[in-house]
Parts: sequence; C-alpha cells; structure tokens
Amino acid sequence: MKYDRRPETMERITTPELAQAYIDDQIAELRAQVGDKKVLLALSGGVDSSVVAALLIKAIGQQLVCVHVNHGLLRKGEPEQVIEVFRNQMNANLIYVDATDRFLDKLAGVSDPETKRKIIGGEFIEVFAEEARKLDGIEFLAQGTIWPDILESENGIKAHHNAGGLPEDMKFELVEPVRILFKDEVRVVGEALGLPHGMVYRQPFPGPGLGVRCPGAITRDRLEAVRESDAILREEFEKNGLVDKVWQYFTVVPDFRSTGIKNDKRAFEWLCIVRAIITTDVMTATVAELPHELMVHITDRITHEVPGINRVLYDFTPKPTATVEFE
Repeated sequence: MKYDRRPETMERITTPELAQAYIDDQIAELRAQVGDKKVLLALSGGVDSSVVAALLIKAIGQQLVCVHVNHGLLRKGEPEQVIEVFRNQMNANLIYVDATDRFLDKLAGVSDPETKRKIIGGEFIEVFAEEARKLDGIEFLAQGTIWPDILESENGIKAHHNAGGLPEDMKFELVEPVRILFKDEVRVVGEALGLPHGMVYRQPFPGPGLGVRCPGAITRDRLEAVRESDAILREEFEKNGLVDKVWQYFTVVPDFRSTGIKNDKRAFEWLCIVRAIITTDVMTATVAELPHELMVHITDRITHEVPGINRVLYDFTPKPTATVEFE
C-alpha cells in the first residue's frame, strides 16, 4: 500500500520481521509504479539514499540508474567510498559526476541559509536533468525523503531539496520508498536488506552537505577547514569507541574569526564548533557527554593540523531550542 503520509496506526519498525514486511510491500509497490521504465536516483552514499538504492535494486535491478554527484560539499573520502561500495561491490549502475566547480561558483557570495539550500537543491535537479537527457526511458526520480523531512518542511523549520516537487518542465515522477519512515526505521530496513552495518549506521548527512556546516558565504578555504576538522573528529570518535554511541557528530566553521596565538604570533583565524548529539527520531535531541580528555585531544589536533583554525568550541544546546544543523 502506498502512503503519502505516515498512518497514525502504523507500528514502529523495530524488528527484522517488521522490516521485511515493509520491504516486501515496497518492492511490490515499486514494481507496480515503475513497470519497465528506468529510475534515476541521487546516490549520496548516506543512509537514506543507500537504503532507497538497495530497495530499488531488489525491485527493478538494472532499471535503476544511480547518479553520484560530487558537489564539492562531501566529507573527506566520501566520493571514493561511494564508488567502491556501490560500483565495485554492489555492481550498481552508477554514474559519477564531478560538479564541484559548478556548485561552488553558484554559491560564491551567498550567505542566506535558505538561499544556499535552494541553490544546492536546484543545481542537483539540473544535474539530474542533464544526465537523464543522455539516457533513454527515464521517467522516475527516486529520493531518500524520510518522514522528519516532510514534517520539518511543512512546519517551516527548514527547506528540504528532497521534500518538494520538480520543476514543471521536468516529466519525472517521484519515487520515495522510505518517505513515511523515521531514521531509526530506515536503519532497521537497511540491515534487513543486507547492506553493510557500517553503511546502515553511517552518520546522517544533510542533502546540502558541508554547505550547512559552513555558515555564511562559502569559501573554498573555509570549506576545506570544515572537511579536515570533520575528518579528525570522525577519526577520534572511531578510535574511542563512540561511533555506535553518538547519533551524529560533526564540525562547523562559521564565517567568524577570533584572535589567537600561533608560532608566538597573533593569529586572526576561524573558530571550529564541535556538535555531538543523541537521538532516535531526530525530532528531539540531547547533547552527548564527551570525556574531557578526549575534547582536549581533539582541540589540540584541530588547532594544530587544520590551517586557519585557532579555537574549538563545544555546542551544548539540545533540540529544541537548537536544530541539529546550524543552517
């Protein structure tokens, strides 16, 4: 049964049996919806798009065309990982597009958060349209929209590039097989589909990527500072056994400088904010309590290894009053 909205009576998917029932239902629904046509999917490598890809591969196999767009806002090593897992291991029909310059040029000088999201989302759709024109039989666009995306966009909390319609000149019909699921349910479904544990429990990553973690107008040097500091944080969380204990953790480098000292000289550089939260459905979140010694070590690494950062702060704000992301 296809639902546009989550039924109030729907049981939370917490077991492999419930997940399998959902999978069976969706495979039948997808086959009925798609028929013998092709589906274009934005495959970021995140949890939602990966589960959508696995569902579609089970349902329609090679009719699925996965497009991985490197918009320059991905985390360190992610484009390479997506190619390795999906093309090399899962034998997915994968097209890789490096559109870094295209995205960053359009984002240059844009500081308003919603405008940035709309530029990124709009450019994504344009890239897909260009790829679709090279292919025959593409009639559907698959998206990893989940239930919190719908609720938050309806409530005006933030705009979602994957919670709205396509431009009128595009004839794609949407395919959203996890639209009515919460994030924890998507993970259970992903495991039931046989996806690697590390992929299923990979941190949630916003559609606009590091663009929402680089508040203000994005510059390439500050974006690189976000990418490198985030890589250090992820490395340290993995070393210290925190990966499965903290829902989401990342760094933010706002367009704001503070005075510091490096090499015995005044250094007017950016600050880095560490965010680590615990949640199940992303509607509310609490702040992770990290060991003091670990935060000292992370601070030391980021301030000494990442060019342009001289200060590290920890965000103690739960949701609400804060959202998970800064933009």
